[in-house]
Amino acid sequence: MAAPQSANLFHAIQASCSFDAAEPLFKRAPRQDEYGRPLGDFMMIIPRLRTRPQRLIQIKSEKIRLVLEQFSDLVVFADLNLKINVLWVIVRQSPRACLDIPLAISEVIPEALLVSHPRFI
Repeated sequence: MAAPQSANLFHAIQASCSFDAAEPLFKRAPRQDEYGRPLGDFMMIIPRLRTRPQRLIQIKSEKIRLVLEQFSDLVVFADLNLKINVLWVIVRQSPRACLDIPLAISEVIPEALLVSHPRFI
């Protein structure tokens, strides 16, 4: 059996909070679940996050991690890219995942904005 989702989320968020070069997301992020079903995703921009003091970045990252843990049955992968102030979350297919999770993140990080979603296009 795979490692608990929360451990993977913590690692993904913490590991991507550096300014070092990393392997491109399309190589690291899953496209299908363990049963071969396609996964959904959403992105949120967090304006000026990278310019904040390191301690504030850590606090906001922790808040995001805690929200994502609440949805650990749906969240498969998360990456917080400080270079471009973007949170990218990959989720299992669910009618409300791409709305409920961003809303929950917005409650703890009010400046976080949902970038796009297919239902809004």
